[in-house]
Amino acid sequence: MTISFTGKTAIVTGAGGGLGRQHALELARRGAAVVVNDLGGSMDGTGGSSAAADSVVAEIVAGGGKAISNGASVSDPKGVEGLVKQTLEAFGRIDILINNAGILRDKSFKKMELDDFRVVIDVHLLGTAYCTKAVWPIMLEQNYGRIVMTTSPSGLFGNFGQANYGAAKLGVVGLMNTLKIEGAKNNVKINALAPVAATRMTESLIPKDRLEKLGPELVTPGVVYLCSEDAPTGVILQAVGGRFNVAEIVENAWVDLGADCTVESVAESWAKITDMSAAKPRRR
Repeated sequence: MTISFTGKTAIVTGAGGGLGRQHALELARRGAAVVVNDLGGSMDGTGGSSAAADSVVAEIVAGGGKAISNGASVSDPKGVEGLVKQTLEAFGRIDILINNAGILRDKSFKKMELDDFRVVIDVHLLGTAYCTKAVWPIMLEQNYGRIVMTTSPSGLFGNFGQANYGAAKLGVVGLMNTLKIEGAKNNVKINALAPVAATRMTESLIPKDRLEKLGPELVTPGVVYLCSEDAPTGVILQAVGGRFNVAEIVENAWVDLGADCTVESVAESWAKITDMSAAKPRRR
């Protein structure tokens, strides 16, 4: 079975390099018309240039595909409106959105300025919400849509110096968990990717010998599957170096301490309350 996206249109944010570039190239190779969105800023979100996005578009077109570039910041609602308008004018429909754009402003929480917290939230969490909100009515109306959020192990499990990034990345999982319910009857499926890959965002965080085995092209197959006709919904897919697994939020059984429960009874029952040996994900 060959998975094809002929006749489909995809928006990929932050697609001027790294993971986004690979996602855009693979979707185009499989027949999708692709909008390559990238602000072209530095890793901390400052500056801007169209060169990276234009280069990816040129690569797609040279290979016989269809693509256009867009330089809007995902943290700018007006810019996102323009992105969607440009996509519809060029290709007439929007079937796929991959929320990939991101920045880093890493510092320990003690040293982190609140502005560094706000800006990272603006790009990762609010940017994802702005882009998703802009395509949402289109996808509901056409009874078809595939949306991928980009989360991170830093959001799922924590990482020193990334309080802002981790908070934003777990936030997009919360957004996904609600939208998978709201989009179900209209065949709009939403999933999240938690990748580890060799990109400019990780080159200073991962040893060089490991980076050589973590090409972004080894993550993209999982993402593209999440955009396909038979995609699941509400899944957190972890991907690293060609390996894939699923992360889930689970809960254990209730421990009933009754109407007379006290601080002491909670303390005495703590081993039972925290026993995760039979924990299960909650299913709706």
